[in-house]
Amino acid sequence: MNRLNQLYAWLMLLPALLMLLAFTYLPTVTTLWHSVFYPARGSQPAQFAGLDNYRMLIDDPVFWQALSNNLWYALGTVPLSIALALAMALWVNGRIGGRTALRLAYFTPTMLPMIAVANIWLFFYTPEIGLFNRLLECVGLPGINWLGDPDWALPSLMLMTVWKEAGFFMIFYLAALQALSRDLYQAAALEGASALYTFRRLTLPLLMPTTLFVLVNAVLNAFKLVDHLFILTKGGPNNASNLLLYYIYENAFSFFDSSYAATLTVILLALLVTLALLQFRLIERRIHYR
Repeated sequence: MNRLNQLYAWLMLLPALLMLLAFTYLPTVTTLWHSVFYPARGSQPAQFAGLDNYRMLIDDPVFWQALSNNLWYALGTVPLSIALALAMALWVNGRIGGRTALRLAYFTPTMLPMIAVANIWLFFYTPEIGLFNRLLECVGLPGINWLGDPDWALPSLMLMTVWKEAGFFMIFYLAALQALSRDLYQAAALEGASALYTFRRLTLPLLMPTTLFVLVNAVLNAFKLVDHLFILTKGGPNNASNLLLYYIYENAFSFFDSSYAATLTVILLALLVTLALLQFRLIERRIHYR
C-alpha cells in the first residue's frame, strides 16, 4: 500500500516535473551547450569553441556597459518600488474614504500591457511636446531630452518601471497587512507603543516573508526588461540604457549570433542565481513565519 501511495504521488507530480524539465532544465542545459560552440554559418556546421565565447565576452565593452547599467537599474528601481508599494499598502489599508477607488488607481498601471505603457511614457518623454517638458516650461525651466541624453535615458526607464511595478507589489503587501492579527496591535497600544515604534518593531518583522517574496520578484524583473527598451530607446543613446536581456535579444535576433547570445544568457542566469542566494542568506534569518 505504501508503494502504491508513492506511485500515486509521483504520478500527480509528473505533469509539473515534465513542465519543469521541458521549460527550465532542458533549455538551461541547451543554452550552456550552445555557449561553447561557434554558430553554424550556411552549410558549415557549428564548431566547438571551448571558452572562446567567454573570453570574447570579457573583452566586450558593450557587455560591461550593459551589466553596469543593469546593476544601477536594479539598485534604482528595486528599493524604491518596494518602499513605495509598502507605503501605498499602508495607506489604502487604513480607514480612508474612497479607498477602493484608490486601490484600483494604484493597481491600474500593472494591468496595462508593457507595450502600451511604453507608448504612454514615450508621449511623456517626447521633446518639446511631451508632458514632462511642458510642465518644466510652466515653471520656467528648459526642456530635457529624456531618452536622447545619455545622462537621463536610464533614470527615465527607472521612473517608468517604478510607476508600473509599485502597484503590483502593493497588492502583496496589502494582502499581508490584512492577514495580520489585530490582537497584536491592541496589545501594543495598551503598552503605550507609538505608531513609529509599532511599525518598526511589529509590522515590518511580520511583513518580512512578503518582503522576501517581493524582493526576489523585483530583482528578477529588473533583469528581464526588453519590451520597454524596444519601444523607447533600443538601448541607446550609445548603449547608455542598454540592459543585459536586451543585449542578449540584439545578439540573438539582430546580429544572429546565437552562440554569443547563449554565453550572455549563461552569465545572466549565474548572476540571478547568485543574487537569489544572497537574498535568501541575508534575509531568511530575519523572517518570522507564523
